[in-house]
Amino acid sequence: MPDTAAGILGWVIPAVVVFGVTAIAIAVIAWAIRSARRSPRARAAADALRAKAGGVLVQLDDAVDELDLEVGLSGALYGGGAPTSLRRARLTAQHVRDDSFDEYRAICEPDAAPADIRRVSARIERRSTEALAVIAAARAEHADWVRANVSAAGQVDAARARLAALRESMGDPRALVAELSARYAEEEWVDADAAARAAVEHADKAEKALDAAAARAADPTATALPELAAAERELRRAEAEARTLEETHRLVTQAAQAVSGELDAARTAMRQAAATREQLEPSDSERLGAELRLVQADLGEIEIDAARRPTRTIDRIARLRGRLDLALGDARTAQQRLRGARTALPGTLAAARNTVAQAESALTHARSGADARARLASAQRELAAARQSADPVEALDAARRAMRDAEDARALADFDRLGGR
Repeated sequence: MPDTAAGILGWVIPAVVVFGVTAIAIAVIAWAIRSARRSPRARAAADALRAKAGGVLVQLDDAVDELDLEVGLSGALYGGGAPTSLRRARLTAQHVRDDSFDEYRAICEPDAAPADIRRVSARIERRSTEALAVIAAARAEHADWVRANVSAAGQVDAARARLAALRESMGDPRALVAELSARYAEEEWVDADAAARAAVEHADKAEKALDAAAARAADPTATALPELAAAERELRRAEAEARTLEETHRLVTQAAQAVSGELDAARTAMRQAAATREQLEPSDSERLGAELRLVQADLGEIEIDAARRPTRTIDRIARLRGRLDLALGDARTAQQRLRGARTALPGTLAAARNTVAQAESALTHARSGADARARLASAQRELAAARQSADPVEALDAARRAMRDAEDARALADFDRLGGR
Protein backbone atom coordinates (compact mmCIF):
# COMPACT_ATOMS: atom_id res chain seq x y z
CA MET A 1 0.00 0.00 0.00
CA PRO A 2 2.73 2.49 0.82
CA ASP A 3 4.36 1.61 -2.51
CA THR A 4 1.10 2.33 -4.31
CA ALA A 5 0.71 5.73 -2.60
CA ALA A 6 4.28 6.60 -3.37
CA GLY A 7 3.70 5.69 -6.99
CA ILE A 8 0.64 7.89 -7.23
CA LEU A 9 2.44 10.78 -5.60
CA GLY A 10 5.37 10.23 -7.88
CA TRP A 11 3.05 10.68 -10.83
CA VAL A 12 0.82 13.45 -9.44
CA ILE A 13 3.48 15.80 -8.14
CA PRO A 14 5.36 16.16 -11.44
CA ALA A 15 2.04 16.61 -13.27
CA VAL A 16 0.97 19.34 -10.85
CA VAL A 17 4.33 21.02 -11.24
CA VAL A 18 4.10 20.87 -15.02
CA PHE A 19 0.54 22.17 -15.13
CA GLY A 20 1.30 24.83 -12.55
CA VAL A 21 4.32 26.08 -14.46
CA THR A 22 2.31 26.03 -17.67
CA ALA A 23 -0.51 28.03 -16.06
CA ILE A 24 1.96 30.57 -14.71
CA ALA A 25 3.62 30.83 -18.12
CA ILE A 26 0.26 31.37 -19.81
CA ALA A 27 -0.65 34.02 -17.25
CA VAL A 28 2.69 35.77 -17.74
CA ILE A 29 2.30 35.67 -21.52
CA ALA A 30 -1.26 37.01 -21.30
CA TRP A 31 -0.11 39.77 -18.97
CA ALA A 32 2.73 40.62 -21.33
CA ILE A 33 0.36 40.76 -24.30
CA ARG A 34 -2.07 42.98 -22.44
CA SER A 35 0.75 45.22 -21.28
CA ALA A 36 2.08 45.47 -24.82
CA ARG A 37 -1.36 46.33 -26.13
CA ARG A 38 -1.71 49.09 -23.52
CA SER A 39 1.88 50.30 -23.67
CA PRO A 40 2.72 53.92 -24.57
CA ARG A 41 3.83 52.74 -27.99
CA ALA A 42 0.50 50.96 -28.59
CA ARG A 43 -1.36 54.00 -27.32
CA ALA A 44 0.57 56.30 -29.64
CA ALA A 45 -0.10 54.04 -32.63
CA ALA A 46 -3.80 53.87 -31.79
CA ASP A 47 -3.96 57.66 -31.38
CA ALA A 48 -2.38 58.08 -34.81
CA LEU A 49 -5.05 55.86 -36.36
CA ARG A 50 -7.75 57.79 -34.51
CA ALA A 51 -6.38 61.09 -35.80
CA LYS A 52 -6.37 59.72 -39.34
CA ALA A 53 -9.95 58.50 -38.99
CA GLY A 54 -10.92 61.87 -37.54
CA GLY A 55 -9.45 63.61 -40.58
CA VAL A 56 -11.53 61.49 -42.95
CA LEU A 57 -14.60 62.08 -40.79
CA VAL A 58 -14.05 65.84 -41.02
CA GLN A 59 -13.88 65.49 -44.81
CA LEU A 60 -17.19 63.64 -44.74
CA ASP A 61 -18.78 66.28 -42.50
CA ASP A 62 -17.68 69.04 -44.88
CA ALA A 63 -18.88 67.00 -47.87
CA VAL A 64 -22.31 66.58 -46.24
CA ASP A 65 -22.51 70.35 -45.78
CA GLU A 66 -21.62 70.87 -49.43
CA LEU A 67 -24.16 68.24 -50.41
CA ASP A 68 -26.83 70.07 -48.42
CA LEU A 69 -25.96 73.13 -50.45
CA GLU A 70 -26.30 71.27 -53.76
CA VAL A 71 -29.57 69.63 -52.73
CA GLY A 72 -30.96 73.04 -51.81
CA LEU A 73 -29.68 74.50 -55.08
CA SER A 74 -31.26 71.68 -57.04
CA GLY A 75 -34.61 72.03 -55.29
CA ALA A 76 -34.65 75.81 -55.66
CA LEU A 77 -33.53 75.97 -59.29
CA TYR A 78 -34.84 72.82 -60.88
CA GLY A 79 -38.17 72.34 -59.12
CA GLY A 80 -37.43 68.82 -57.95
CA GLY A 81 -36.94 67.49 -61.47
CA ALA A 82 -33.29 66.58 -60.97
CA PRO A 83 -32.21 63.01 -60.18
CA THR A 84 -32.86 61.88 -56.60
CA SER A 85 -29.34 60.53 -56.23
CA LEU A 86 -28.22 63.65 -54.37
CA ARG A 87 -30.91 63.25 -51.75
CA ARG A 88 -30.24 59.53 -51.35
CA ALA A 89 -26.52 60.20 -51.01
CA ARG A 90 -27.19 62.89 -48.42
CA LEU A 91 -29.32 60.57 -46.28
CA THR A 92 -26.69 57.84 -46.46
CA ALA A 93 -23.83 60.21 -45.69
CA GLN A 94 -25.67 61.88 -42.80
CA HIS A 95 -26.39 58.50 -41.23
CA VAL A 96 -22.76 57.41 -41.54
CA ARG A 97 -21.49 60.76 -40.25
CA ASP A 98 -23.75 60.82 -37.19
CA ASP A 99 -22.97 57.21 -36.24
CA SER A 100 -19.27 57.78 -36.80
CA PHE A 101 -19.19 60.87 -34.58
CA ASP A 102 -20.82 58.84 -31.81
CA GLU A 103 -18.17 56.15 -32.21
CA TYR A 104 -15.38 58.72 -32.44
CA ARG A 105 -16.50 60.35 -29.22
CA ALA A 106 -16.39 56.95 -27.46
CA ILE A 107 -12.78 56.26 -28.48
CA CYS A 108 -11.73 59.73 -27.30
CA GLU A 109 -12.51 58.78 -23.70
CA PRO A 110 -9.41 58.39 -21.48
CA ASP A 111 -10.23 54.78 -20.62
CA ALA A 112 -10.59 53.63 -24.24
CA ALA A 113 -8.33 50.64 -24.91
CA PRO A 114 -5.83 50.93 -27.79
CA ALA A 115 -7.27 47.79 -29.40
CA ASP A 116 -10.75 49.32 -29.38
CA ILE A 117 -9.40 52.59 -30.73
CA ARG A 118 -7.70 50.78 -33.62
CA ARG A 119 -10.77 48.71 -34.48
CA VAL A 120 -13.26 51.58 -34.32
CA SER A 121 -10.90 53.98 -36.13
CA ALA A 122 -10.58 51.52 -38.99
CA ARG A 123 -14.36 51.20 -39.20
CA ILE A 124 -14.86 54.97 -39.14
CA GLU A 125 -12.28 55.49 -41.89
CA ARG A 126 -13.72 52.72 -44.06
CA ARG A 127 -17.35 53.81 -43.74
CA SER A 128 -16.51 57.50 -44.20
CA THR A 129 -14.46 56.75 -47.33
CA GLU A 130 -17.33 54.73 -48.76
CA ALA A 131 -19.78 57.54 -48.03
CA LEU A 132 -17.46 60.05 -49.72
CA ALA A 133 -17.43 57.83 -52.81
CA VAL A 134 -21.24 57.73 -52.84
CA ILE A 135 -21.34 61.52 -52.64
CA ALA A 136 -18.85 61.92 -55.48
CA ALA A 137 -20.85 59.59 -57.73
CA ALA A 138 -24.12 61.37 -56.95
CA ARG A 139 -22.61 64.79 -57.64
CA ALA A 140 -21.23 63.61 -60.97
CA GLU A 141 -24.62 62.22 -61.99
CA HIS A 142 -26.32 65.45 -60.96
CA ALA A 143 -23.84 67.59 -62.91
CA ASP A 144 -24.44 65.49 -66.04
CA TRP A 145 -28.20 65.95 -65.67
CA VAL A 146 -27.88 69.72 -65.23
CA ARG A 147 -25.74 70.08 -68.33
CA ALA A 148 -28.28 68.12 -70.35
CA ASN A 149 -31.53 69.63 -69.04
CA VAL A 150 -31.12 73.16 -67.63
CA SER A 151 -30.19 76.39 -69.35
CA ALA A 152 -27.73 78.73 -67.68
CA ALA A 153 -30.06 81.73 -68.08
CA GLY A 154 -32.88 79.92 -66.27
CA GLN A 155 -30.59 79.03 -63.41
CA VAL A 156 -29.43 82.63 -63.01
CA ASP A 157 -32.98 84.00 -62.99
CA ALA A 158 -34.08 81.50 -60.33
CA ALA A 159 -31.05 82.31 -58.17
CA ARG A 160 -31.68 86.05 -58.44
CA ALA A 161 -35.22 85.49 -57.23
CA ARG A 162 -33.85 83.65 -54.19
CA LEU A 163 -31.42 86.47 -53.45
CA ALA A 164 -34.22 89.05 -53.66
CA ALA A 165 -36.32 86.97 -51.26
CA LEU A 166 -33.39 86.72 -48.85
CA ARG A 167 -32.77 90.47 -48.85
CA GLU A 168 -36.46 91.10 -48.24
CA SER A 169 -36.57 88.68 -45.32
CA MET A 170 -33.39 90.15 -43.81
CA GLY A 171 -34.64 93.73 -43.95
CA ASP A 172 -32.15 96.03 -42.23
CA PRO A 173 -30.02 93.87 -39.91
CA ARG A 174 -28.56 96.96 -38.32
CA ALA A 175 -31.92 97.83 -36.76
CA LEU A 176 -31.83 94.77 -34.50
CA VAL A 177 -28.25 95.55 -33.50
CA ALA A 178 -29.18 99.16 -32.73
CA GLU A 179 -32.03 97.97 -30.51
CA LEU A 180 -29.68 95.72 -28.54
CA SER A 181 -26.86 98.23 -28.28
CA ALA A 182 -29.20 100.86 -26.87
CA ARG A 183 -30.18 98.69 -23.90
CA TYR A 184 -27.40 96.22 -23.15
CA ALA A 185 -23.65 96.00 -22.63
CA GLU A 186 -21.45 95.46 -25.67
CA GLU A 187 -20.71 91.83 -24.85
CA GLU A 188 -24.43 91.11 -25.24
CA TRP A 189 -24.70 92.37 -28.83
CA VAL A 190 -21.20 92.11 -30.29
CA ASP A 191 -21.97 88.71 -31.85
CA ALA A 192 -25.19 90.08 -33.31
CA ASP A 193 -23.27 92.99 -34.83
CA ALA A 194 -20.76 90.63 -36.42
CA ALA A 195 -23.56 88.45 -37.78
CA ALA A 196 -25.38 91.46 -39.25
CA ARG A 197 -22.26 92.66 -41.04
CA ALA A 198 -21.47 89.16 -42.31
CA ALA A 199 -25.03 88.62 -43.58
CA VAL A 200 -24.88 91.76 -45.72
CA GLU A 201 -21.37 90.91 -46.92
CA HIS A 202 -22.33 87.38 -48.02
CA ALA A 203 -25.45 88.66 -49.77
CA ASP A 204 -23.32 91.15 -51.72
CA LYS A 205 -20.88 88.37 -52.68
CA ALA A 206 -23.80 86.23 -53.85
CA GLU A 207 -24.94 89.06 -56.10
CA LYS A 208 -21.47 89.39 -57.61
CA ALA A 209 -21.34 85.64 -58.23
CA LEU A 210 -24.72 85.83 -59.98
CA ASP A 211 -23.48 88.68 -62.16
CA ALA A 212 -20.56 86.46 -63.19
CA ALA A 213 -22.98 83.60 -63.84
CA ALA A 214 -25.15 85.84 -66.01
CA ALA A 215 -22.11 86.77 -68.08
CA ARG A 216 -21.36 83.09 -68.67
CA ALA A 217 -25.00 82.41 -69.45
CA ALA A 218 -24.63 84.54 -72.56
CA ASP A 219 -22.44 81.79 -74.00
CA PRO A 220 -24.70 78.84 -74.92
CA THR A 221 -21.77 76.44 -74.77
CA ALA A 222 -20.74 77.44 -71.24
CA THR A 223 -22.10 76.31 -67.90
CA ALA A 224 -22.74 78.71 -65.06
CA LEU A 225 -22.88 75.95 -62.49
CA PRO A 226 -19.59 76.86 -60.69
CA GLU A 227 -20.68 80.51 -60.31
CA LEU A 228 -24.18 79.45 -59.30
CA ALA A 229 -22.73 77.08 -56.70
CA ALA A 230 -20.59 79.95 -55.38
CA ALA A 231 -23.67 82.16 -55.22
CA GLU A 232 -25.63 79.46 -53.42
CA ARG A 233 -22.79 79.05 -50.95
CA GLU A 234 -22.83 82.77 -50.18
CA LEU A 235 -26.62 82.73 -49.94
CA ARG A 236 -26.43 79.90 -47.42
CA ARG A 237 -23.86 81.82 -45.39
CA ALA A 238 -25.98 84.95 -45.49
CA GLU A 239 -29.00 82.96 -44.32
CA ALA A 240 -26.95 81.38 -41.52
CA GLU A 241 -25.67 84.76 -40.33
CA ALA A 242 -29.19 86.19 -40.47
CA ARG A 243 -30.40 83.31 -38.33
CA THR A 244 -27.53 83.93 -35.89
CA LEU A 245 -28.56 87.58 -35.67
CA GLU A 246 -32.20 86.72 -35.03
CA GLU A 247 -31.29 84.00 -32.54
CA THR A 248 -28.96 86.30 -30.63
CA HIS A 249 -31.61 89.01 -30.51
CA ARG A 250 -34.16 86.47 -29.28
CA LEU A 251 -31.86 85.00 -26.63
CA VAL A 252 -30.91 88.41 -25.24
CA THR A 253 -34.51 89.62 -25.22
CA GLN A 254 -35.81 86.47 -23.55
CA ALA A 255 -32.96 86.53 -21.03
CA ALA A 256 -33.80 90.12 -20.12
CA GLN A 257 -37.41 89.12 -19.51
CA ALA A 258 -36.35 86.14 -17.38
CA VAL A 259 -33.65 87.78 -15.24
CA SER A 260 -35.94 88.92 -12.44
CA GLY A 261 -37.62 85.53 -12.12
CA GLU A 262 -34.31 83.66 -12.18
CA LEU A 263 -32.88 85.88 -9.45
CA ASP A 264 -35.97 85.28 -7.32
CA ALA A 265 -35.73 81.53 -7.92
CA ALA A 266 -32.05 81.58 -6.92
CA ARG A 267 -32.85 83.42 -3.69
CA THR A 268 -35.61 80.93 -2.92
CA ALA A 269 -33.18 78.06 -3.53
CA MET A 270 -30.71 79.69 -1.14
CA ARG A 271 -33.36 79.95 1.57
CA GLN A 272 -34.32 76.30 1.08
CA ALA A 273 -30.67 75.30 1.27
CA ALA A 274 -30.28 77.26 4.51
CA ALA A 275 -33.29 75.43 5.95
CA THR A 276 -31.81 72.08 4.89
CA ARG A 277 -28.52 73.05 6.54
CA GLU A 278 -30.20 73.31 9.93
CA GLN A 279 -31.05 69.59 9.78
CA LEU A 280 -27.48 68.42 9.07
CA GLU A 281 -24.72 67.21 11.35
CA PRO A 282 -22.38 69.99 12.56
CA SER A 283 -19.53 69.11 10.21
CA ASP A 284 -21.81 68.87 7.16
CA SER A 285 -23.65 72.01 8.24
CA GLU A 286 -20.40 73.99 8.42
CA ARG A 287 -19.30 72.72 5.01
CA LEU A 288 -22.61 73.67 3.43
CA GLY A 289 -22.64 77.01 5.22
CA ALA A 290 -19.24 77.94 3.80
CA GLU A 291 -20.42 77.15 0.27
CA LEU A 292 -23.68 79.05 0.78
CA ARG A 293 -21.75 82.15 1.81
CA LEU A 294 -19.67 81.95 -1.36
CA VAL A 295 -22.75 81.44 -3.53
CA GLN A 296 -24.52 84.33 -1.80
CA ALA A 297 -21.57 86.62 -2.46
CA ASP A 298 -21.48 85.64 -6.13
CA LEU A 299 -25.23 86.12 -6.43
CA GLY A 300 -24.93 89.62 -5.00
CA GLU A 301 -22.20 90.43 -7.54
CA ILE A 302 -24.37 89.11 -10.39
CA GLU A 303 -27.30 91.33 -9.39
CA ILE A 304 -25.28 94.54 -9.75
CA ASP A 305 -25.41 94.68 -13.57
CA ALA A 306 -27.99 91.99 -14.31
CA ALA A 307 -30.16 94.32 -16.40
CA ARG A 308 -27.28 95.30 -18.69
CA ARG A 309 -25.95 91.75 -19.08
CA PRO A 310 -28.98 89.46 -19.14
CA THR A 311 -27.55 86.42 -20.94
CA ARG A 312 -24.42 86.45 -18.79
CA THR A 313 -26.64 86.76 -15.73
CA ILE A 314 -28.77 83.77 -16.73
CA ASP A 315 -25.64 81.74 -17.46
CA ARG A 316 -24.01 82.57 -14.11
CA ILE A 317 -27.19 81.87 -12.17
CA ALA A 318 -27.45 78.48 -13.87
CA ARG A 319 -23.89 77.69 -12.80
CA LEU A 320 -24.55 78.87 -9.25
CA ARG A 321 -27.57 76.58 -9.09
CA GLY A 322 -25.32 73.74 -10.18
CA ARG A 323 -22.82 74.57 -7.41
CA LEU A 324 -25.66 74.71 -4.92
CA ASP A 325 -26.98 71.29 -5.97
CA LEU A 326 -23.48 69.85 -5.69
CA ALA A 327 -23.03 71.33 -2.22
CA LEU A 328 -26.36 69.95 -1.02
CA GLY A 329 -25.54 66.50 -2.35
CA ASP A 330 -27.78 63.86 -0.78
CA ALA A 331 -29.00 66.13 2.00
CA ARG A 332 -32.30 66.83 0.22
CA THR A 333 -35.30 64.59 -0.11
CA ALA A 334 -36.49 63.39 -3.50
CA GLN A 335 -39.30 65.93 -3.38
CA GLN A 336 -36.87 68.76 -2.67
CA ARG A 337 -34.64 67.68 -5.56
CA LEU A 338 -37.63 67.59 -7.88
CA ARG A 339 -38.80 71.03 -6.78
CA GLY A 340 -35.30 72.46 -7.14
CA ALA A 341 -34.92 70.97 -10.63
CA ARG A 342 -38.20 72.48 -11.75
CA THR A 343 -37.12 75.98 -10.71
CA ALA A 344 -33.57 75.64 -12.07
CA LEU A 345 -34.50 74.07 -15.43
CA PRO A 346 -35.79 77.14 -17.37
CA GLY A 347 -32.71 79.22 -16.70
CA THR A 348 -30.33 76.32 -17.26
CA LEU A 349 -32.02 75.48 -20.56
CA ALA A 350 -31.66 79.10 -21.66
CA ALA A 351 -27.99 79.09 -20.67
CA ALA A 352 -27.46 75.79 -22.51
CA ARG A 353 -29.11 77.13 -25.67
CA ASN A 354 -26.86 80.18 -25.57
CA THR A 355 -23.71 78.12 -24.94
CA VAL A 356 -24.52 75.69 -27.77
CA ALA A 357 -25.27 78.59 -30.13
CA GLN A 358 -21.90 80.15 -29.32
CA ALA A 359 -20.16 76.83 -29.97
CA GLU A 360 -21.98 76.42 -33.29
CA SER A 361 -20.86 79.90 -34.33
CA ALA A 362 -17.28 79.17 -33.27
CA LEU A 363 -17.17 75.97 -35.32
CA THR A 364 -18.74 77.70 -38.32
CA HIS A 365 -15.98 80.30 -38.41
CA ALA A 366 -13.08 77.92 -37.74
CA ARG A 367 -11.63 74.92 -39.52
CA SER A 368 -12.38 72.72 -36.56
CA GLY A 369 -11.25 69.13 -36.20
CA ALA A 370 -13.13 65.96 -35.39
CA ASP A 371 -12.79 66.38 -31.62
CA ALA A 372 -14.55 69.76 -31.62
CA ARG A 373 -17.27 68.53 -33.97
CA ALA A 374 -17.88 65.41 -31.90
CA ARG A 375 -18.25 67.51 -28.76
CA LEU A 376 -20.67 69.85 -30.49
CA ALA A 377 -22.74 66.92 -31.74
CA SER A 378 -22.86 65.60 -28.17
CA ALA A 379 -23.92 69.03 -26.86
CA GLN A 380 -26.70 69.27 -29.44
CA ARG A 381 -27.90 65.78 -28.56
CA GLU A 382 -27.91 66.54 -24.82
CA LEU A 383 -29.78 69.80 -25.39
CA ALA A 384 -32.41 67.97 -27.44
CA ALA A 385 -32.72 65.37 -24.67
CA ALA A 386 -33.15 68.12 -22.07
CA ARG A 387 -35.93 69.71 -24.08
CA GLN A 388 -37.75 66.41 -24.61
CA SER A 389 -37.43 64.88 -21.15
CA ALA A 390 -40.54 64.86 -18.98
CA ASP A 391 -38.44 64.39 -15.82
CA PRO A 392 -37.14 67.77 -14.55
CA VAL A 393 -34.15 66.17 -12.80
CA GLU A 394 -33.07 64.26 -15.93
CA ALA A 395 -33.69 67.33 -18.10
CA LEU A 396 -31.59 69.50 -15.79
CA ASP A 397 -28.71 67.02 -15.85
CA ALA A 398 -28.87 66.83 -19.65
CA ALA A 399 -28.88 70.63 -19.98
CA ARG A 400 -25.81 70.87 -17.76
CA ARG A 401 -24.04 68.21 -19.81
CA ALA A 402 -24.93 70.17 -22.95
CA MET A 403 -23.29 73.26 -21.46
CA ARG A 404 -20.11 71.36 -20.60
CA ASP A 405 -19.88 69.71 -24.01
CA ALA A 406 -20.53 72.99 -25.81
CA GLU A 407 -17.83 74.72 -23.80
CA ASP A 408 -15.40 71.92 -24.67
CA ALA A 409 -16.38 72.17 -28.34
CA ARG A 410 -15.76 75.91 -28.40
CA ALA A 411 -12.41 75.56 -26.65
CA LEU A 412 -11.33 72.86 -29.10
CA ALA A 413 -12.47 74.99 -32.05
CA ASP A 414 -10.46 77.96 -30.74
CA PHE A 415 -7.46 75.66 -30.34
CA ASP A 416 -7.82 74.46 -33.93
CA ARG A 417 -8.29 78.01 -35.20
CA LEU A 418 -5.05 79.11 -33.53
CA GLY A 419 -3.17 76.32 -35.27
CA GLY A 420 -2.93 73.91 -32.36
CA ARG A 421 -4.09 70.91 -34.36
